[in-house]
Amino acid sequence: MTATVSYTPTLEDRPSPPSLRMSLAPSGSAPALLDGAWWPRSRDLWAELPSLTAVLDPLWGRITRVTVNPAHWPTVPRKVPVDGHVVKVGSFMAQQDPHQMLLLSYRVGRWDLLVIPPQTAPVSAAWLMAAASDPLRTSTASQLMAEAARLRTVTETDRAVEAVWDSEGGHEAGGPPSRPRIPAVTAPVLAIPAAALPTQDPAKGV
Repeated sequence: MTATVSYTPTLEDRPSPPSLRMSLAPSGSAPALLDGAWWPRSRDLWAELPSLTAVLDPLWGRITRVTVNPAHWPTVPRKVPVDGHVVKVGSFMAQQDPHQMLLLSYRVGRWDLLVIPPQTAPVSAAWLMAAASDPLRTSTASQLMAEAARLRTVTETDRAVEAVWDSEGGHEAGGPPSRPRIPAVTAPVLAIPAAALPTQDPAKGV
């Protein structure tokens, strides 16, 4: 006879999380569709949420609830224990952008983050972080993801054309110049510690 024992890990069982990869809109900027971007290292909410709330709690007030679209999250736990409290997690398939995370702080405010897929290349992730934290942009999370994919395709196509041209002696022969590239990104990807993040005034009502 074999006995199976279920075990729920606690905060003490988790290794120390690495620096958070995130960007936020400037403090005091006008309300926009997105308040910034988060680039988690996995699609495991149980493992990723504690490090996110550890940074955001001092900035935005204690995060009490999070909602996601389950399309990109294999498992959506109902509750996740974080440092000092519990975050309730909800999921909405039709009502929420699949690349967006909504965060609520009880009686303080609401914030929306673009969630950059963990496997995203650093160049694309840097562009997405800069775009999502730009207060002048009005794009949704999915629109930014689509734009990043388009920029990546243009860059890869240009590189392929130039490679063929070089292999045929194009540069040496003084062939026609390639068409202008659309820059994929100009901002570096940074691992942002809590002290480096700006204090943001709550701009959105719950």
